[in-house]
Amino acid sequence: MKTILTITGSDSTGGSGVQADIRTIAALGGYAVSAVTSVTVQNTLGIQAFYDLPADIVRGQIEAIINDMQPDTVKVGMIRTTETLAVVVDALLKYRPHHIIYDPIVTASNGDRLMSDDVITQIRCRLLPLCSLVILREGEAERIFDCSSLKGKGSDAVRSFVLDDPLQHGLANSFSSALAVYLSQDESMEQAIQHAREYVKTLVARKSDLSGRSSQLYNDFLEEVQKHYRTNRDVAFYADCLNVSPRYLSQVAHRISGKSPKCIIDHTLTEALACQLRTTQKTIQEIAYEHGFASQAQFSKFFRKQTGQTPSEWRRPQKNLPPAPPEEGSA
Repeated sequence: MKTILTITGSDSTGGSGVQADIRTIAALGGYAVSAVTSVTVQNTLGIQAFYDLPADIVRGQIEAIINDMQPDTVKVGMIRTTETLAVVVDALLKYRPHHIIYDPIVTASNGDRLMSDDVITQIRCRLLPLCSLVILREGEAERIFDCSSLKGKGSDAVRSFVLDDPLQHGLANSFSSALAVYLSQDESMEQAIQHAREYVKTLVARKSDLSGRSSQLYNDFLEEVQKHYRTNRDVAFYADCLNVSPRYLSQVAHRISGKSPKCIIDHTLTEALACQLRTTQKTIQEIAYEHGFASQAQFSKFFRKQTGQTPSEWRRPQKNLPPAPPEEGSA
């Protein structure tokens, strides 16, 4: 069983990063060891934050593994700082693994760039010349890493492989990990690429997109709003009802509706208030108290902010009526 070192970030969903590398390498009969470069705060809705490990810690992880287990195949993934790049390059130059596969992690799923221009420049100059193969995603890393220069002629040219199939693009992490395994088994580069492509095709046949409970949660949120909008407009209250954090609830609402939870709550309340004003004979004060407002003035301020009109203006059925007198207590 060949040992393969993956140097990359952690993805807590398991969809990519070190977790996915270990899963693929193990599935193909290799033994995965790892050095983590960054820890992400993420879920199926995307990455919210990063913690880039100190370069000395990354160096220590790499040296501890290479000194003890001597992997001859290394896969490099997420590198976000020049300091981390420096220790990775130093280790690769010192220990000279037989195969170095680089799978650049350039952008997040929402399109955000994950590396600065300075890091990209340093990678071009220092890391790419060491690599056996660079995996490029069409339209992303190909532009940033200048694919034409990678494909130059001569024995010193860096080999690149462009993933131009949309299905493979979604499974690029599995492709590069599989490629590392096949290379470690002494296959030629052409054979390893072919076998890695075949492996990815088997994954596509049974792969369903990783998804959390966001759709169901969103529907549950709307139901809770219908139950409680009269008495509670606090997002934290609804998050507690659903046993999630307000931050996650906000992510779900934005992803599905493009609106914040607060906006959805206020819109629901405003629709109910407008209906009451138009269809009942209740006083404005009565409607205000029934919907949890501490005063008529507070109700009027909220309603004007949402609709651009005061409750009295909204209630008047004809626009040509003379203006209503100021509401008692309104600002």
